[in-house]
Amino acid sequence: MDGFYGRTALITGASSGIGAACAEVFAARGYDLVITARREDRLRAAAERLERQHGRRVHVIVGDLSQRHAVETLCDDIAARGIAIDALVNNAGYGLPGGYSRSAWVEHDAFLQVMVVAVAELTYRLLPGMVERGYGRIINIASLAGLVPPSAGHTLYGASKAFVIRFSQSLAAEVQHQGVHVTALCPGFTLSEFHDVNGMRAKVSKLPSFMWMDAPTVARLGFDAVESGDPIYIPGRVNAAIARLSQLLPAALVSAVNHRISRKFRRV
Repeated sequence: MDGFYGRTALITGASSGIGAACAEVFAARGYDLVITARREDRLRAAAERLERQHGRRVHVIVGDLSQRHAVETLCDDIAARGIAIDALVNNAGYGLPGGYSRSAWVEHDAFLQVMVVAVAELTYRLLPGMVERGYGRIINIASLAGLVPPSAGHTLYGASKAFVIRFSQSLAAEVQHQGVHVTALCPGFTLSEFHDVNGMRAKVSKLPSFMWMDAPTVARLGFDAVESGDPIYIPGRVNAAIARLSQLLPAALVSAVNHRISRKFRRV
């Protein structure tokens, strides 16, 4: 654990779910933190608890990554505080339920800003410092949805996660000899507020319990994966089996099965 003391991790979407769990894991391992999200009350409460329990310094920066200049503002704020970011967890995200044309373009635009642009831009702005110091850890929270053939509904979600996975793979190969590890963490169904925000809790709760993992477990496995230098990591045997089967079976068959199952809990 001593090797992580004096280092700082930036975690986006840290007010709940996997982001909050990642903050817990990094603080427990000795990292100081910069946590950011839109909900200041949640962030302040988390910061107080983490500082009390782990004795680490936790900086709170409130921001909305759907805004065009949010990443630039965030990085300027971090620099003004004299903080060097050694680890980045690109976790902020959500889903847009329903058919593609049912949401206004302004909603899709904000979604892509958070899910794709912010991930790429934050990495772009913080990576040079990691390379210069010869140390960096980047966890991009992707999804099992980015690895399997898509179904109807949530049209941009799987596509955005597929981007995150490929982006992470390429970047990992690019910087692997420069002391920087990059991992696309690809969880399946995870117990968090994600489905509450989307209004899908009642429907997804009908899925069998073995399909679900808890956020602290996902976060812990993700930390271990990036330390090991795994470009892609799928937590859980069930999720890994689903990803493997989707590669082995005909894409049309997997897509048809996925569509049939997803109809029970997705609005189109």
